[in-house]
Amino acid sequence: MTAYSAPLKDINFVLNEQAGLALTGQLPGLEEATPELVEAVLEEAGRLASEVLAPINHRGDQVGAAISDKQVRSAPGFAAAYRAFADGGWPALPFPPERGGQGLPELVSTAVGEIWQSANMAFSLCPMLTEGAAVALEVHGSAALKDAYLPQMIAGTWTGTMNLTESQAGSDLAAVKTKATPEGDHYLLSGQKIYITWGDQDFSENIIHLVLARLPDAPPGIKGLSLFLVPKFLLNADGSIGERNDVYPVSIEHKLGIHASPTCVMSFGDNGGAVGHLVGEKNNGIACMFTMMNHARIAVGVEGMSISERAYQQALDYAKGRIQGRAPGAREKSAIIQHADVRRMLMLMKAGTEAMRAFCYVAASSLDHMHHAPDEQARDFHHARFALLTPVVKAWCTELAQEMTYLGIQIHGGMGFIEETGAAQHYRDARITTIYEGTTGIQAQDLIGRKILKDNAAALTSFIVELKQTAAQLSAADHARLGSLIDNYHAAIKALEDASDYLIENYQQDAMLPGAVAFNFLMLMGTLCGGWQLGKAALVCLSKLNADSEDRGDADFYAAKITAARFYAEHILPRTHSYLHAILAGSESIMALKEEQF
Repeated sequence: MTAYSAPLKDINFVLNEQAGLALTGQLPGLEEATPELVEAVLEEAGRLASEVLAPINHRGDQVGAAISDKQVRSAPGFAAAYRAFADGGWPALPFPPERGGQGLPELVSTAVGEIWQSANMAFSLCPMLTEGAAVALEVHGSAALKDAYLPQMIAGTWTGTMNLTESQAGSDLAAVKTKATPEGDHYLLSGQKIYITWGDQDFSENIIHLVLARLPDAPPGIKGLSLFLVPKFLLNADGSIGERNDVYPVSIEHKLGIHASPTCVMSFGDNGGAVGHLVGEKNNGIACMFTMMNHARIAVGVEGMSISERAYQQALDYAKGRIQGRAPGAREKSAIIQHADVRRMLMLMKAGTEAMRAFCYVAASSLDHMHHAPDEQARDFHHARFALLTPVVKAWCTELAQEMTYLGIQIHGGMGFIEETGAAQHYRDARITTIYEGTTGIQAQDLIGRKILKDNAAALTSFIVELKQTAAQLSAADHARLGSLIDNYHAAIKALEDASDYLIENYQQDAMLPGAVAFNFLMLMGTLCGGWQLGKAALVCLSKLNADSEDRGDADFYAAKITAARFYAEHILPRTHSYLHAILAGSESIMALKEEQF
């Protein structure tokens, strides 16, 4: 089984050359994020990941979490790993210093998150959800709640969860039945939630559950939901840990992957009511929860990229060491990396992962600018850009991760199907990412309905202008070095424009059209965005290679990035045309059959 090594050179390249770390570090409140400090942070993160988190990944998958007496027992090594993680101050990374945080950008937190997720995806889900819960509390909580709970969450002493789903209410949150009854200065919650990631564990002093529930006088449907903070342990008047609250895990799910991450059925109020505190305004719970969900959607997109990186590292190591057959022109048996079809698969993994990484980081940089830019116009621009890109980052990266981890197994051949190699774990772990925080279909509907049709494609049109600026830069660059990248990128932009025009012109005459084209539209846009970022990377690398010799750095590294960009343009970017053809087919054949014909 291949050890994990954080791809620090690639990460630093994207941060500094594509995602604009230098500009982010000039934003008010983020001045500490110098390239030198960030590089040191990433090196330490890589060390913790390779020495502590990665070694317990496979064992955690094989043993998993367990539950007894309404208490989850974490997988072997996870409690010690979490203590090392919290003692290192890692949970505090993106939070403001006045709350006990380190004041580093979300962009840097995203890069560090990649490292945790690649090393041990099951482990990484716990701090990821804690960060999201803390962000939601910071934005929507009262001063008293923030003072009581945020310092410990930011320190990592307490963890956080998200409690939305119920057995009858999957994606349809309007069907939530969990009740919240006023009781003095707090509320008593009763009900049951399912699929609660890290709903319980044995290594943090407290667990802070954010729970959607319905007040007695609430209006029906989604507008009647409120958000409540429900701690595992109540707090004493001095803020110390008090008695056990009436919230317990009753079981954990047996899942396809992420076995070391306990996915709990949580019961609230079996013994009189779980004490909860209102977060935000009554009946405004969805807006509050979406602060956490949007944070999580970007993080889950990063998960797709991260697990692809881990699968690629393992496949590459195996391909270099596995001797099978003779490559054309070879006199002796060859490592399988010498065979063209294995090279094809490795290049798909390499180029796909690099495209996802840059796209995720660039989207995360908009999050920093929309919160910290001093200019209102800049904040508005990045807010619209982030909103447009969020469903694409989440869905495209996680869908592509299914292909990347599948290729990892395929490169291993029969050994990929054997659990001992670890390749299958990456494939199984990646599968949940297309479902977390809203399925791919839900992300696609969000993109079409809320991000494109709602403003008549204004944000998309503005984004296409940005894509065309890169196209113009590519057209002015060295055609001999870039090959077909230039023409293929121009054609992919045209495909997105054609898809947008078709949608805007026809959706009012066909109510089924938005839903029918949504998936292919999102995948077209994601595939193009990957090419956009690899095109930008190729431009940077051409500049580096054309510089004076003392400034050239690692020529092989830059040349490899240009090759990856060309490969992506030749082997992945043409998929945009297939997506366009499916979009232009409309909804007719999708909706043609009567139900009884299925």
